[in-house]
Amino acid sequence: MKTCFFSRFSKGLVLSISILCLISCNHTDDVTPTGQVQFQFTHVVGSLPLALNATQYTNAAGESFYVKTFKYYVSNIKFIRADGSEYAQPESYYLVNEGDSASKTFTIPNVPIGTYTGVNFMIGVDSTRNVSGAQTGALDALNDMFWSWKTGYIFVKMEGTSPSSTASGNRIEYHIGGFQNPNNIRTATFSLGNNKLYIKSDSTSSIHFQTDVGQLFQTPNLIKFAETPALMTEPKTADIADNYSDMFSIVSIQTGNP
Repeated sequence: MKTCFFSRFSKGLVLSISILCLISCNHTDDVTPTGQVQFQFTHVVGSLPLALNATQYTNAAGESFYVKTFKYYVSNIKFIRADGSEYAQPESYYLVNEGDSASKTFTIPNVPIGTYTGVNFMIGVDSTRNVSGAQTGALDALNDMFWSWKTGYIFVKMEGTSPSSTASGNRIEYHIGGFQNPNNIRTATFSLGNNKLYIKSDSTSSIHFQTDVGQLFQTPNLIKFAETPALMTEPKTADIADNYSDMFSIVSIQTGNP
């Protein structure tokens, strides 16, 4: 009787282990290999590299100016496949700051392998995070990009001086945010054409973006420092938001080696 019991027990144990092994193997097989993508940002004003407090630039209205501060949020990054499906990076909030060179390069982990024909990201911070109060990391209020829990985050900040400005000290200040009225959240979308983004397992690919500060003040809306030396919460901030939709371009794409 005991022999029969132990025989059944042994068979049951072996069967259970076999099932667990099978489940484990199947689970492993279901894991999608991933790679990572590095985003690199270079800042310019037209054809000139951006140099804070050092180089004099000219806007589309012919007004000269210097840039003291330039920073903005990149968030909700998505990679688009040829069939239209997307991979959205969870918790993707990055503050790109000309005054902090390290912030102009960041790496997006765990991107499923495959071929991607497009990429897009939000310029600013989505409404959910805007009403969540000050947070940590890129969204920390100490980054000087947060107004209050009612008004939320500044999406794009540009400060400087211009002799054309009528403001005190010839300052020019543009703090653009708002997710209600006006809603200044914009999305930058890139079709990669023949320069597809290939993600390989355990490798790093990269996309090099160029951001043109001068675009803040032109196309489709011409902003003159003499008329509008500062904007923060006014409805006209939407004019600059429409302009910064087009301030990004892709310089190059590189596929990493496994």
